[in-house]
Amino acid sequence: MESAASLHAIERVVLLLLVMVAAFAVIAHRLKVPYPIVLVLAGLVLSLAPHMPRIPLDPNLVFVIFLPPLLYSSAWTVSWRDFRRNLLVISLLAIGLVGFTVWGVAAFSEYFITVLYWKAGFLLGAVLSTTDANRSAGGRRL
Repeated sequence: MESAASLHAIERVVLLLLVMVAAFAVIAHRLKVPYPIVLVLAGLVLSLAPHMPRIPLDPNLVFVIFLPPLLYSSAWTVSWRDFRRNLLVISLLAIGLVGFTVWGVAAFSEYFITVLYWKAGFLLGAVLSTTDANRSAGGRRL
C-alpha cells in the first residue's frame, strides 16, 4: 500500500511539472525569450522550494529522452536556403561555442556546485548551451 501512495505522489508531481512546463512556455513566448532559458530558471526556483520530493534521474535517460528534443526542436522550421548561406557561422557556433559552453559549465559546476560531478556538469552544460534557431544570427530569423 505504501508503494502505491508513493507512486501516486510521483504521478501528481509529474502532472504538476507538465502543467508548469506548458505555463512557462507560454510565459516565455509572451516575453519573447527562448523557452529553454525560462524552463531552466523555473527549474532552479522549483528545486529550491521546500518539501519538494527528490526524484532520482539517470543522466543517461536525460541524454536519450529529454535532451534531443530540446536541442533539435527548431530544426524542422529552419529554411534550408538560409541554412546553406549561414553554414560557416552556424558550424562555428554549433561546434565551438557549444563546446566551450559545455566545458565551461562543467568546470564551473565542478568547483562551485560541489554536489555535481563531471558527468552531470557536462549534462547541465549541454542543456544550458542550447540555442534557439529562431533567434540565431544576431536576432534575425534564419
